[in-house]
Amino acid sequence: MDSAMVFLDERGLQRKELVERGLRAAAGFDQMGIREGDTVALLMRNDFAFFEVLQAANAIGAYAVPLNWHGKKEEASYILHDSRPKVLVAHADLLRPLAGEIPADIRVLVVPTPPEVKARYGIPEADCKVQPADVSWSEWADAFPAWDAPAKRSRATMIYTSGTTGHPKGVKRDPASPEQTQVYADLLKRVYGIEAGVRALVTGPLYHASPNAYGRQAFGLAEVLVMQSKFDPEETLALIEKHRITNAVMVPTMFVRILKLPREVRERYDISSLKWVTHTGAPCPKEVKQALMAWWGPIIYETYGGTEVGTATLATPQDWLAHPGSVGVPTPGTRIAFYGEDGQPVADGEPGEIYMRVPAYADFTYLNSPEKRKSAERDGLISVGDVGYLKDGRLYLCDRRSDMVISGGTNIYPAEIEMVLTQCPGVHDCAVFGIPDEDFGESLAAAVELMPGAQVSVRDIQAYLESHLAKYKVPRRIDFHASLPREDSGKIFKRRLRDPFWQTTGRKI
Repeated sequence: MDSAMVFLDERGLQRKELVERGLRAAAGFDQMGIREGDTVALLMRNDFAFFEVLQAANAIGAYAVPLNWHGKKEEASYILHDSRPKVLVAHADLLRPLAGEIPADIRVLVVPTPPEVKARYGIPEADCKVQPADVSWSEWADAFPAWDAPAKRSRATMIYTSGTTGHPKGVKRDPASPEQTQVYADLLKRVYGIEAGVRALVTGPLYHASPNAYGRQAFGLAEVLVMQSKFDPEETLALIEKHRITNAVMVPTMFVRILKLPREVRERYDISSLKWVTHTGAPCPKEVKQALMAWWGPIIYETYGGTEVGTATLATPQDWLAHPGSVGVPTPGTRIAFYGEDGQPVADGEPGEIYMRVPAYADFTYLNSPEKRKSAERDGLISVGDVGYLKDGRLYLCDRRSDMVISGGTNIYPAEIEMVLTQCPGVHDCAVFGIPDEDFGESLAAAVELMPGAQVSVRDIQAYLESHLAKYKVPRRIDFHASLPREDSGKIFKRRLRDPFWQTTGRKI
């Protein structure tokens, strides 16, 4: 009998309840006309229903498309129009701002916003309820018998990843064969330590690629799976103690915030059950990782990869301590090559743009934009825009070919922000880039050149951006320049603006 439990903070349900509702929803999706290869959209924070939708989509061979709920309505609207789901399952409070943005042919099913989320985010009670005119997800799903047709071929969650063109792209993977599904499961075990009987903690939002992959694997194997409704450093320690957590996935920003807790707070909790913590999404400062391992022990694993390529390298605690600063060795079967700006392979040990292929992940295309893959591909390998080199068989990162900023584990693409900022009244031109940030690794800065005579303040610009973009994409620092440094072609020398912020850190950017 399945006795596994899934928790949202401290409230728990039996896994079998979520599986059963997921199978009922699968029958409902089938009756709705959703077929193998179609898409099902989710707009939810961490919640039990998130896994119910994943179960339902997987059962009928559909792609689950989680939307970043931090985004503005224009961003969510773009993904809904691009992915063309036949159904959207959404938390009640997140649905209200999308009024008028959801295509008429998308069926909407509403999940009441859970009390844990309501409390964490200060959401009004009225916004959290399923309204009389809404169709309740749970009531709708429970009206169907459980899906009992043969299982369809496994399809990964379709994650949307932003690009330098501004609009995000859906990474659509081919359906995996049973053999490839097993290879993928073996890789996740190697990376996250997920196997039968573990007690797993998800600290980040499930719309992100890494927490999503980790959560899906843990849902099927863990004895206990705990989702945090919102990351809080002390609560993380409390949940580890209460649920005797053995495995977790985090980003370096979380490490920083946990280490900043007063010593008396840190020592209040027994975290000795922890055996395996994987971090990804951003570089982790050496001193942070060393301090955490001095406290938690040698249990910190590091991965590197990307949404398109998957997990390309893994650094075990022992390997990292022997080779600090590396992001590990290639995962089994992974191919990595390095190319210079001229498109030719670089000499061994020399920095170059990193191109990768991880056989554990099914091949992909960009939904509705298959041609965009060509610009990121060489010799069957894919680049995610980073520059690095191999030394002693280990990968080291030293630069980004693109200007992507990773802040708190979240990928942010300046081109998207620049496109909006250049439309701000009074702005002539601008450059957005990442600068060092003690808590988040990087934060956003903008250099702005105003039109002659324009009277625009920092707050004017931030308010304009906040009305068009998610808040985390709004630069914290904005500096005005009489003129921006440019090449003869007119292209801005962004490095001249960015480098002074990094020179004192000793880190190559």
